This record gives sequence, structure tokens and C-alpha cells, in this order.
Amino acid sequence: MMRTMALALVAAGFGLNVAAQEAVPPADPNAAPVLVGAVCASCHGETGVSADPGKYPHLSGQVPDYIIKQLRDFKSAGRSDPEMTGMAYTVATDEDARAIANWYAKQQATPSAATESNLIARGRNLWRAGDAAKAIPACSGCHGASGQGLPAQYPRLSGQLPAYLSLQLQRFRSGERANDPEGMMRAIAERLTDNDIKSVSEYASGLR
Repeated sequence: MMRTMALALVAAGFGLNVAAQEAVPPADPNAAPVLVGAVCASCHGETGVSADPGKYPHLSGQVPDYIIKQLRDFKSAGRSDPEMTGMAYTVATDEDARAIANWYAKQQATPSAATESNLIARGRNLWRAGDAAKAIPACSGCHGASGQGLPAQYPRLSGQLPAYLSLQLQRFRSGERANDPEGMMRAIAERLTDNDIKSVSEYASGLR
């Protein structure tokens, strides 16, 4: 009974828009190709396809407000990464951040093909239903049934690289990454086994 109640409370928390996003001025669409080419393309690709699978995430089709939040977090030390912190500071204004985010959001996201079919069943269960016995809510509650994400706290995960998703879950679990609203992802990740992380990452990458 207590486990069921805990799961319900966590899941309810995930259904809320936990933090209103600061308004960002409209972007200049003509600035986007120049900014992306100068700042982002060498790692994330001009169309948002990562140049180094596992190290850099795909950004094609990503929720624009989520990209803006991450850039802000890198600047404010809310999220730590030596490479990205330096790059975030080259995005001088909120208008520039919006231009970059809108550019990547309109690029076509291509679902990845799952490579380890034996993991898919566990990943599907975690995504759709969670695990009540471990008080793990369904991933779809925040990231959407098809992994499309919800502005601005929850990113698109469909088509993302499994290795990158696994790495971020591991970082949430260890506390190395801590820019999740109210510690939600850290609370969930610390209940996931290595196999759970690998399974749900494989499943999410193939969502359409």
C-alpha cells in the first residue's frame, strides 16, 4: 500500500509544470544558420545529428524551450560540462538561444534502431507503466507516449542516441547531473539498475 501511494505521489508530481520559464524574446530567423554553423554544428551537426554518437546528443526535433533551459543552466553552473559551459557563453543573448533552439526544433528527428532486442520488453514496461514495486513512474508521464517531450522541462527522447540517454541517467543516478526540476530525475534514476537504464534507453531511442 505504501509503495502504491509513493508511486502515485511521484507520478502526480511529474504531471505538473514545475517551473514557469522566463520569457525569451522572439528570434531572428536569419541569424539561426550563422549561429548554428559557428557554435553548434561541429558537435551536434547542422541538422541536429550528432557528430559523435554517445558523447553529443542529437538535437533534431528537440523541444526548443528545453534547449534554451540547458543553455541557461550551463551558463549558471546549474549543469556542469567543461565543453558545453564554454560553448554556452558564446551564445551571447536570449534571442540567439531562441534562434538556435527554433532551428533545431524544426529539423526532422529520425528514430534510432534498437540494437539489443532482448532489452526492449523491460524498456517498454518502464516507459509505459513504470515499476510500482520500485516506485518508478512511467517515463511516458513526462516525456510523452511517443517520446516527443513536453515544454520546457521534459526533453524529446525519441530518436536520441541510446548511449547518450544511458550516460545521462547514470549521471542523474550518481548526482553528477543535478539540473532536473525538484530532483525528479535523480529520485527516479537512483531506483534504476544498470539493466533498467540500458533497457529504457534502447526503447526510447526507437520511439516514433
